[in-house]
Formats: sequence, structure tokens, C-alpha cells
Amino acid sequence: MAVVTLSALVVTLVAASLSGVVAPLVLDDPGPLVRWALPLARVVSDLASATTLGLLLLAGFLVPERRTTERREQASRLAAVTGVIWFVASGLGAYLTFASLAGLRLGDPELARQFLTFVWSLEVTRVLSITTGAALVVATGALLARSRVAYAWLAALALAGIAVVALTGHSAGSASHEGAVNSLGVHLVGVTVWVGGLLAIAVMQPRIGADLRATVARYSVLAGWAYAAVALTGLQQAVIRLGSIEGIASAYGAMVAAKTLILVTLGVLGWQQRRRVIASIERDGSGFARLVLVELALMGAAFGLGAVLSRTPPPVPDVELAPSAVLSLTGFPDPGPMVAADWFTAWRPNWLMLAIAVLAVTLYAVGVTKLRRRGDAWPVHRTILWTLGWLAFVWATSGAPDIWGRVLFSVHMVMHMVVAMIVPLLLVPAAPLTLALRALPSRPDRTWGLREVILQVVHSRAMKVFANPVVAATLFFGSLAAFYWSPLFEQALTTHSGHLLMLAHFFITGYLFTWVLIGIDPGPPKWSPAMLLLILFATISFHAFFGVALTGTKFVLAPGFFEQINLPWGPQLLADQERAGEIAWGFGEAPTLILAILVARQWFSRDRQETVRLDRQADRDDDAALRAYNARLGRLSDETKESGASDEDRRRAGGLPG
Repeated sequence: MAVVTLSALVVTLVAASLSGVVAPLVLDDPGPLVRWALPLARVVSDLASATTLGLLLLAGFLVPERRTTERREQASRLAAVTGVIWFVASGLGAYLTFASLAGLRLGDPELARQFLTFVWSLEVTRVLSITTGAALVVATGALLARSRVAYAWLAALALAGIAVVALTGHSAGSASHEGAVNSLGVHLVGVTVWVGGLLAIAVMQPRIGADLRATVARYSVLAGWAYAAVALTGLQQAVIRLGSIEGIASAYGAMVAAKTLILVTLGVLGWQQRRRVIASIERDGSGFARLVLVELALMGAAFGLGAVLSRTPPPVPDVELAPSAVLSLTGFPDPGPMVAADWFTAWRPNWLMLAIAVLAVTLYAVGVTKLRRRGDAWPVHRTILWTLGWLAFVWATSGAPDIWGRVLFSVHMVMHMVVAMIVPLLLVPAAPLTLALRALPSRPDRTWGLREVILQVVHSRAMKVFANPVVAATLFFGSLAAFYWSPLFEQALTTHSGHLLMLAHFFITGYLFTWVLIGIDPGPPKWSPAMLLLILFATISFHAFFGVALTGTKFVLAPGFFEQINLPWGPQLLADQERAGEIAWGFGEAPTLILAILVARQWFSRDRQETVRLDRQADRDDDAALRAYNARLGRLSDETKESGASDEDRRRAGGLPG
């Protein structure tokens, strides 16, 4: 830990001096203490957040636990300590950032008052405050956590707190805003997982003991994925920020070149670790220790360069030269009038969504290939459906529905319907969880790999709640009104984070509702097909009512957005909103019919399987169930006759008339 910290601080100081980041400002200079302390606070925050995340990943997923060890609890307690450091450094970074923006020295009596007044008004300090809050929650949770579920949730929260930093810095002000923010977010997550995992292993190595080889082998797989993400997103960031080959001659370009050299060196060392060092850990642990020492020193240098880069002006300016209302509100230029051919030919890649789709299809194909190599069959139509589903997703998020859906309500509704209804209808029958459970290896030492995580999720209490058909249906249609008739719609149209959350919500609620109805993956017990059909028709009725209500609304939704962009070529706002309601009303008919047919088919298939099962049982036991049933009827008949005879005897004995 000392090696990486010292390396990061030294490189930060040297790079800050050479790049001119700490040079006095001509106007509103906050003083040398703020200028020098700001990059140092950033690098300490980055290292502490990475170590915190790495320790939580180690506790939740990587390190085996024995009856005589308490490794997970020890890792969690260390994460609480590093989480406190993260909290303090991040909070100090927010305070220093505000001082730099306001041009106030640390001793100025106005600084604290203005910070408390305006900290939430400025995006950069608001984001840093969110990160600081996440650090506090993670540190407190790590101190109290006692289960792997808690460690996993804390790791997810730490990841979110780290990724949100992408909304600050050069990427947030870039003309290629969404692509830059997306790539920086993935870059930060990849770097933090990669570096944090190695830091956690280095800190916990004496406690891991004989299980070091298994732990390092699992980390190596995770680090490989993280390295690929860092390399690809780093390349994209360089292209966006440098602009051309001449940009390398700038101070920013020189630091990018230095980081690239470090990245390549770390890749070579990581490959060496995977090929030779892991196999020799049990014989000679000193080789692994030396390699870790070198890697951490290089990683610390990269962190230092990254902290200075975030404050160094890049060759490509952050401000668009010809701003417009559409550009300032959406991050994209006015697409102009739409013609019919644009539905099929227009293309503006959303690299994050495209990468998710390519990764999903590739991993699915790898799983199918693995099954077939060991002689197991997998239906071809499922692979086709999975591929078509992600192609539809890419079209909705990178084609015409996304391009014009940013400025036209009606086209936005097409994107919504495709992501929430068409895509899940194609993906759910592909049974991705079943494929994953059959293709992924299980861990014999009771740690959580990807297969174990899937099983934990699908059989969790939370899934039993969300997979309840009534709950899933309520989330699917109830969120429509909550979204469109609230400020959330305008937030999704004007902010990148809001847009991503909107897409995630549409996709997850649509997938969950479809899976509850026709899913074949493992999960909570299914309701009867009759009840599922009832819920389907009730849900679609409410969905149609939403479309009718939207069509009849006489005021513009999200007026702060649509009235401000004022498209010179666009339709009248209420007319376009009415068209959006008609799309929502009519779009659900075909998917509803398909869902109803599939539910009825499952109903018929279930009854047929039950009949076949009973017939086979009868063949095996010579109709034992039928003979037992007939025997029972015979006994009941005999008992009835005996009871009637007894009543007759009593009447005769008592002299009663027959």
C-alpha cells in the first residue's frame, strides 16, 4: 500500500509541475495551497476508493473461507478503514474544487458559507458530494456487514460512487458528451477493479495463506476483463480529447502517451502473472510478491497521471463552438426533419449500448459453443431470438428512435415501446440464465462465482417479490404515469444520467414482466396460466388507458424541454404528443397477442406433459392409481350398503314401520 501511494504522490507532484496545472491563475487565483492540494486529494481519493472496492470484492467473491479463518470479516474491516480515507479525501476534494471555482483561498471566511450554499447548485461539486456520501455509506456498511450478500451490495454501491465521477472533468464538458462520459465511466470502473483487486490481495496476502493461488487465479480473470475495458475506453478517450496526432505534442498528449506506456507494461506483466507466476505461488511466493510490487508502483504512477490529466486542458476544447438550444439540452446537434428512409438508414452509434449488445451476443455464442463441444444440445431458435433481440436494442438506441427520439415525443415513444416490449419478447424465450447455469463452472469451495451469484439472485427473497406477477405488472404499467407525468421525463431528456436510468428502467421492467409470463429460466414458482392471462389482459388494458390519457392531455409534458428547443421544422407540440399517445395505445396489440398465444401454449404443454406423466406412471405400476381409486369407490359403496342394512335392522328391532 505504501509503494502505490508513494508512487502516485511523487508522479502527481512531478506531472503537476511540468504540465502547469498548479501555475497561478491570472484571475481569481485560489492560492498555492488549493492548487497543489487538489490533485493530491484526488489521487488519495482514487487510491482509497480502489482499495475499498477491491477489499469488498475479495470478501464477497474471491477469497475462500475456512472454518478456522475470518478472512472476509477482516477484509470488510479493512474496507471500512480505507472507506473512511476515501470519504475524507473525496469531501476535501469537493471543498477544494469549490474553492478553485470560486477563486477563494482556504483562509477566506466566505469560503465555508458559500460552499454550503452552492455545493448542490454546481454539477461538479454535486457529483463529488454524491461520491462522498457513497463513501460514507460504504465505510459504515463495511464496519457492520457480516454476510457475503452485504459485501456484494456494498461493492456495487462503491462501483456506483466511483462511476458517477465520470460526470465531472473533461468528458462531462465534451462536445462528444455521451460517448466521452460513457467511456470514462467504464474506464474508471475498469481501473478501480483492476488496481483495487491487486491492492486488496497485497494487503490481505498474509491472511490468505494457502488459498493465495486460488484467489489470485480468480482475480486474474477479473483483471483480464478490466484490462480490456481500460484499454478500449482509454483509446476512445484519447481519440476524443486529442483530436489528431498533433495533440500528442501537448502536455496533455505527453501524459496520455506515458499512461499508454504504463498500460502496455502492465499488460505484459499481467500476462506473465497468468502464465507463470500463479502456477509457482505455492513453491515460491516471493516471485509473486516482487511482481505485485512492480505492478503497484506502475499503477500508482498511472493514478498520479490520471489525477493531473483531469485538471489539464486537452487539445480539443470542452466548449462547442456553435452552441444551440438542442445541443445544450440534449448534447447532440439538431438532426433536422425526418424522412421515411431515416427509419432504416440513420445511424448514430451509442458505443455503450452497442458494446453491451455485442458482449451479450458474444457471451451467449460462447456458452452455446461450450455446450455443443461437450455434446449437449441447445435449440438454434433460441440463439436466433437472442441475436434479433439485441439487434432491435441496438436499433432503438443507436438508430432513428434514439436520434429523433431526443427531440420528438412521438419518436421517443417508439424507442420506449421497442426497448420495453419488443426486445424482452425476443430475449426472454432465449433462456439466457439457463444457458449460463449449464455453461458456467461451479466453485467447489463455496465462494461465489458468476454461476453462484445467478443462483443467489433468482432464488432470493427480493426476486420472489419482484417476480410476483402483480408486482411485475404494476412496475411495468404503473411506472408509465409516474415517469411521463412527473419531472423525471424532463430529466431523462436533458441529462445523460437520466437518459441511462430511463433506458435501464424500460428494459428491466419490460424484461421482468415478460419473464413472469413466458420465462423458462429458473426462478420463483410460476402462477397458473389462467391467472397469468388475466394479469396480461388487465395490464394491457391499463397500458391502452395510458395511451388514451396521453392522447387526450391538453398541456405539453416536459414543457421546460420541448418549448425551449423550439424546432423550426418540428410538428406542433400537442399534435406530436397526441401521436405519441396513439403509438403507445396501438403498439401493444401485437406483443400482447404473441404473449397470450405463448402463455396458452405453455398451458397446453403443461397439461400434455402432466397427461404423459400419468400415462407413464400407469404403465409402470399397472394402473395402480386407477385400481386404488376403484377400490376406494368399492369400499364406500360397501360401507353405504352396510349402513343401510344396519338402519333396517334397528327399525325392525324397535317395531318401527319399514
